[in-house]
Amino acid sequence: MRHTLIVASLALSLAACSDTPPPPPAAAAPAATPAPAAAPAAPVINDSSGISAAGFGARLKKLASDEFEGREPGTLGERLTTAYIKDEFERIGLKPGNNGSWFQSVPMVEINLQNTDVSLDVAVGGSSEKFAYKTDMVVGNLSAKPEVALKDSELVFVGYGVNAPEQQWNDYAGLDVKGKTVVVLINDPGFGSGDAELFKGRAMTYYGRWTYKFEEAARQGAAGALIVHETEGAGYGWDVIENSWSGPQFDLPKSEDPAPRLDLAGWITKASAERLFGKAGLDFAALRKSADVRGFKPQALPAKLSATLKSAIKSGASDNVVGMIAGSGHPDEAIVYSAHWDHLGKDTTRSGDQIFNGAVDNATGVAGLIEIAEAFAKQNPPPQRSVIFTAVTLEESGLLGSRYYATHPPIAMNKTVANINMDALYLTPMARNISVVGFGQSDMDAYIKEAATAQGRVITPGESPEKGFFFRSDHFNFARKGVPALYAKGGADLFVGGEAAGKAAFDDYGKNRYHQVADEYRDDLPLDGAVADLQALYAVGKKLAAESTWPQWAADSEFKAIRDTSLAPEAGKASSAK
Repeated sequence: MRHTLIVASLALSLAACSDTPPPPPAAAAPAATPAPAAAPAAPVINDSSGISAAGFGARLKKLASDEFEGREPGTLGERLTTAYIKDEFERIGLKPGNNGSWFQSVPMVEINLQNTDVSLDVAVGGSSEKFAYKTDMVVGNLSAKPEVALKDSELVFVGYGVNAPEQQWNDYAGLDVKGKTVVVLINDPGFGSGDAELFKGRAMTYYGRWTYKFEEAARQGAAGALIVHETEGAGYGWDVIENSWSGPQFDLPKSEDPAPRLDLAGWITKASAERLFGKAGLDFAALRKSADVRGFKPQALPAKLSATLKSAIKSGASDNVVGMIAGSGHPDEAIVYSAHWDHLGKDTTRSGDQIFNGAVDNATGVAGLIEIAEAFAKQNPPPQRSVIFTAVTLEESGLLGSRYYATHPPIAMNKTVANINMDALYLTPMARNISVVGFGQSDMDAYIKEAATAQGRVITPGESPEKGFFFRSDHFNFARKGVPALYAKGGADLFVGGEAAGKAAFDDYGKNRYHQVADEYRDDLPLDGAVADLQALYAVGKKLAAESTWPQWAADSEFKAIRDTSLAPEAGKASSAK
């Protein structure tokens, strides 16, 4: 993901984003069904939606083609992409979904680092250590100033950089970091310690996300923040960081988000952190371990950092594309399907292939969005509730497009029944399990379980909760507004090949394709798994759009209070999904 701020406005104890770890799933949530040791052949799904491999594949191939130049916001690639989506929406019979317009203009600030030969110069141990851009670190300017200069900024190791009152955990306690640069670990103490009693154990909370690290450091008054990259804690390798920070970075303007920003934000490799700490006479491994323990004390480094960042700043806008089918009975209530259209564009400094086509991430989601929209457009009788289809921008820059949509919705959030999000559908043969990210959070589990059962499949909790997928896609911005959100797709337990084949495919994508130029369309890619997932997601929305009931958050979900407050005038609504 490219960097920007996600200021999480959950109405909970933490002002920026409360990620109070929920207790175990509520009893009302359906239990995940364990997969048997021997899986049968993939079932033949009796589906009448019209969602097909032919339609999905054609749209996927188009969106992932070089023609769209990697779909970077603010470029020709954006104009071609959004025009294609709009044309498809119009052709299949949708109506403009944003108060009579197909487009919702999202204001943005584009920040282009000009001196890409920048280095971090650190005075430490009686000498000067240089850390090189991309090789040792990546940095950017989040404050949108044409030039920022840090001169002899003191370095402080603040562990995980977490201030979580509900956890009685504050890595900044008693510390003044104004004007200083903090060095921060990725993820959170529960992950680092392996202690199930800390935070959510190995499952990442929002406190573990890189966006939170920068937000909290800025709130504390720091001038800069450097996150130490570790592949396991981040969920991706250094190449993903490097590629994601190589082009322009985007943010919302202060008129949309007045929160403080850092002058310097970035990542350093673990090897660079070890070198820095070693030169300072400190043991990085020992300090890292000490950060896992309650009562951790920040450690000032006998080191000072200097760096100058020169950036070209441009104000502009990027478009969400919004289509809808008005409800025949309750047009003021909506189910929202979402998928982000943006990707990383192209890197002209590369030799060979320069285009980040983003076939899986997220041409699959947008192609699926259009497929589901077409199924609804052909539905007879039409849905009782309105169904909105939004292809959002700037997801790779911190979920900015969906964040803007959630703040400026064409149908109010307290009239938005549910969100169904599609991001990076796996292009594998059909999986026996549908993996639910954020399993146990809401009644949406029951809806997807019903759809999965009809296909001869099961639902399971999302894979790799330590990677924080719940906070990494656009459904999160709907959840922050209290809207029950579903982010589900085929899991690793393939009908053909089982978990070994599925995990091998996931690992291959994560290591060799995710946020790399190799994420491309091929004619031999298996589409049946993604098509089955789309058919299930359509079934969920079809049921919701025909009902008068409202899915609810589980009693122990951190999002329940927000929804209850927003629905207060509509008290009495409850889910009938069992």
